[in-house]
Amino acid sequence: MQVQSSFANHQTGTLYLVPTPIGNLDDMTMRAVKTLQEVDMIAAEDTRNTAKLLNHFDITTKQISFHEHNTQQRIPELLQYLRDGRSIAQVSDAGMPSISDPGKELVAAAIAADIPVVPLPGANAGITALIASGLAPQPFTFYGFVQRKKSVQAEELAALAHHPATLIFYEAPHRLAKTLTAMAEAFGSDRQAVLARELTKRYEEFARGTLAELIEQAATPRGEYVILVAPGPAAPEEEAEDADLSVVDAVQALIDAGAKPNAAIKQVAKERNLERQAIYNEFHEI
Repeated sequence: MQVQSSFANHQTGTLYLVPTPIGNLDDMTMRAVKTLQEVDMIAAEDTRNTAKLLNHFDITTKQISFHEHNTQQRIPELLQYLRDGRSIAQVSDAGMPSISDPGKELVAAAIAADIPVVPLPGANAGITALIASGLAPQPFTFYGFVQRKKSVQAEELAALAHHPATLIFYEAPHRLAKTLTAMAEAFGSDRQAVLARELTKRYEEFARGTLAELIEQAATPRGEYVILVAPGPAAPEEEAEDADLSVVDAVQALIDAGAKPNAAIKQVAKERNLERQAIYNEFHEI
């Protein structure tokens, strides 16, 4: 078991993981600015993009590129830099390092080399979209980008059809319509979902509805998207177990999974071939 409780005795430098704004520069934290000013080097996904951020905050720290195409080449170089007692801040173009962005390999290598790793809190598109989505905020599962190959994508979405948590995906505008169509086929076109576009920016927008309705919204996509999908229905074997629940408990279980009360009552009534009003009255103790 490896425990890092204090960095005071370390003879190496420290790797800082620094989130950057996902659109609005005012979301940069004071601690993040201070860290980028004080480290010896910044490992950036795109030095040109990060330069704009650094210039805005008058940060003059030297940069080095660190992205998905030079990861294996850079890691030994960065580890040696840290072993020499110098500190590095790793940033992606927007949001949290390692979350659908470069970073995880460097973190793993630093931990294996007993180099302190310090994460800073900050902007994240998935969580930002989730809390304004109107869907159940917990439990949730962050999935990121789905596979691009159609057959592989269909398999991974099918495996998520009965997932009991709100799902969070990222998608580029030119693939949005195809991905939503694949989700409608895997999850059902009437599954509730939310599209969040251009978060924290001037044209921030949320679209809420069924997957079928959101496919129409994807006709003219603009900007980067977060797709949030409501929890799935119970799998057939789980439905058999649910049959042992009382009517009230069955309704409450659906509400806990993210369904609205009236929708939960309607579903239980349909599944058990009961009158909707009777279940409504029982659930609300009328």
